[in-house]
Amino acid sequence: MLQYGLIGHPLGHSFSAGFFSEKFKREGISARYDNFDLPTVDDLRSFVEDHPDLVGFNVTIPHKQAVIAHLDTLSSEAQTIGAVNVVRVERKTDGKILLHGFNSDFIGFTDSLRPLLRPHHRRAFVLGTGGASRAVVYGLHRLGISPTFVTRTRHAETMNVGGVSVPVVEYAELLPAHFASVHLIVNCSPLGMHPREAEAPALPYEALTDRHLLYDLIYNPLETRFLALGRMQGATIKNGLEMLHLQALAAWKIWQE
Repeated sequence: MLQYGLIGHPLGHSFSAGFFSEKFKREGISARYDNFDLPTVDDLRSFVEDHPDLVGFNVTIPHKQAVIAHLDTLSSEAQTIGAVNVVRVERKTDGKILLHGFNSDFIGFTDSLRPLLRPHHRRAFVLGTGGASRAVVYGLHRLGISPTFVTRTRHAETMNVGGVSVPVVEYAELLPAHFASVHLIVNCSPLGMHPREAEAPALPYEALTDRHLLYDLIYNPLETRFLALGRMQGATIKNGLEMLHLQALAAWKIWQE
């Protein structure tokens, strides 16, 4: 039986496992999807060798960037973003194993965000600087939106994503006045995720209006405190559940190529 899976650490509740297991059952696909809690990806080759039926896997926190060093090829999007969340395993007849890296996060993000955009959504704050945030920035660029990274501690004035220099600011620097011209805020940090539901990024929420759009990559809970605070100010809100569905479908398409 063909095997697919998810690597990351730590792995608790997995959307992907449930999504693909239901898909396989519903469509009569002879395959299984398993979670693999890997503290590091240093032994990724051995891991793949030890699972001879594994033909593809997803990559989640904290391995989306570290996994790149262990892959044989990267899609142009993954190379530009600098992060991978989908790997296709190619097994040659001579026993050689090739690992091909892709990024479907940006597909799920842009396809789920696009219907909500309005002409005034020209600039965005992207909260966090990890692998998911890089995919978000790449997607925003494709949508013609100018992003700025927001982080707790700034180590540089800018970050390079695909040859584009993206400004970086600290939370402490954000003032209510900044939100008069930035109307899209995307949370790529873990703040608000189960079991830390009471937490939210440190923003001047009182500056938000009905012109603002808040997007949270988190889907558990469905409404984070970040989204709830935005909703109370009249902002449009969107959680990450649809993004997960769309990126998973894109991953499946990649594995079938």
